[in-house]
Amino acid sequence: MELHLPLELEGKLAAAASRRGVSVEALAREALERAVDYDDWFLQEVETGLAQVDAGQTLTHEAVGERMAKKLAEHDARR
Repeated sequence: MELHLPLELEGKLAAAASRRGVSVEALAREALERAVDYDDWFLQEVETGLAQVDAGQTLTHEAVGERMAKKLAEHDARR
C-alpha cells in the first residue's frame, strides 16, 4: 500500500516520530492501527446501544439527571 499525505501532515508526522525516537513508518502504522481499532470499538458500542434501545433498555431524561446528580454528589463528597 502506498499512502500520499499532504506536506503539512508529513511534517507533523516526522516531528512526532522524531520526538518519540521511532521511524515515521512505525508511528504511522501505530496511528492507523489505533484509529482502526477505535473505529471498530466505537461501531460495536453503537450497535450495543441500538440493541439496548430495541430491547427497551433506556432511561428517561429525569432518570439520567438523577444519576448524574448522584455521581456529582459522590464526587464532591470525596474531595
